Amino acid sequence: MVITVIVIPINRTAVNETDDKVDACPLEAQAEEVVKNDGIYNWDEQTQSNILGVFYGGYIISHLPGGILADKYGAKWVLGICTLGSGICTILSHVAIVVGGSWCLMVMRVFMGLAQGPIYPALSVLLAAWVPKSERGTLGTACYSGSTLGLIVATSCSGLLLSTFPWPVTFYVFGGASVIWFIIFIFLCTSSPMTHPCIKPNEMIYLMESIGQTTKDKPPIPWKRILLSTAMFGVLVSEIGHDWGYYVMVTFLPKYMSDVLRFSIKSNGLYTSLPYLAMWLASLASGPLADWLIRTGKLTITSERKILTFLSAFFPGLFIVIASYAGCNKIAVVTLFTISMLCMGPYYAGQKFTPMDMSPSYAGTIMAITNGSGALAGLAASPIVGALTPNAALREWRVVFIICFVILVISALVFCCFGTGEMQPYDPLYKDPDEKEEEKKK
Repeated sequence: MVITVIVIPINRTAVNETDDKVDACPLEAQAEEVVKNDGIYNWDEQTQSNILGVFYGGYIISHLPGGILADKYGAKWVLGICTLGSGICTILSHVAIVVGGSWCLMVMRVFMGLAQGPIYPALSVLLAAWVPKSERGTLGTACYSGSTLGLIVATSCSGLLLSTFPWPVTFYVFGGASVIWFIIFIFLCTSSPMTHPCIKPNEMIYLMESIGQTTKDKPPIPWKRILLSTAMFGVLVSEIGHDWGYYVMVTFLPKYMSDVLRFSIKSNGLYTSLPYLAMWLASLASGPLADWLIRTGKLTITSERKILTFLSAFFPGLFIVIASYAGCNKIAVVTLFTISMLCMGPYYAGQKFTPMDMSPSYAGTIMAITNGSGALAGLAASPIVGALTPNAALREWRVVFIICFVILVISALVFCCFGTGEMQPYDPLYKDPDEKEEEKKK
């Protein structure tokens, strides 16, 4: 997101600075302090889209190795080192631009993708090791929605930084924050409760009874049974469809705000952060709600996962399409985008938890397969959106949003047909329903 916000001002062209752009809104007055960052480079729309999109090439490649490593050796160092690597790549992005321009920046973006690919799989392994199923909605959404909180900080702070300082400062601030996070993380985190020096005996007993031991003596990954599972098909299609809509919004919303609505850079950062703030708050609220629905028996875990997945696909797609018909009414457009992302918030308490539900022992591997495949959507979306919006016109963007709506809804329907929130027989911790019944009687 930082690179998305930065790409806009340093590539602001003459056509953006005039009031006669075809099929776009009146230009918002630019503050004098913003102009110093404008037009340093002259990358066309396709080049900008490629810069944003190549990240997903590296991101896809490292998912599966990262997930396997986290499952086998523990998630602490996989998660920590990958976050550190991402921060270093962010810091070096300015150097890459100065040395080699757009091509060198693309190479750095690939390395950044490689660093970030294992993060979600490793996080899933940590959650599977530390969080009981009865608390997974609350604690899981708090962790997963941290990426949304990062978007809020990145979009709002990047706009402010760009309006005050030369644009390279933004890279150093956010890259440096990742390095500081790594130092704190390695002292506080362990891969499992058993290795944490501060855990109390009663806490250990509770976690072992409610989760089980998922870190030792696991048999080899049952690739065939995982990949041929209908449940896997459902979660895979759902992830790809959701990520298409999500990545289009995350990657291109600042560009839409700039190119079509033509907000100033400072306003762009502020107004782009509002939809993600709404999504973050909805994510936090949906987690406890999901736990309550399951705990009280109002919904089965599978029903809850399916309902929240469908709602968080249909309404976000619907509202971004409506936003494209709001024209240049900036308040209406920002409001509709905000409602759209608010409705996407429950997704984390829906489909996103199913890799942990299906197999706590192989959560990292399953998350790597699904989230990595979903990243294919991000890789494909950037050049496709760039090709569909060569003039950055409102009518071109409307086509993009309609395609998003269709993809979101179809993929959610597939999950409703084939998805599940139940542990699968290939997991070493799986117990036959009859076995469970006998244990209860004892």
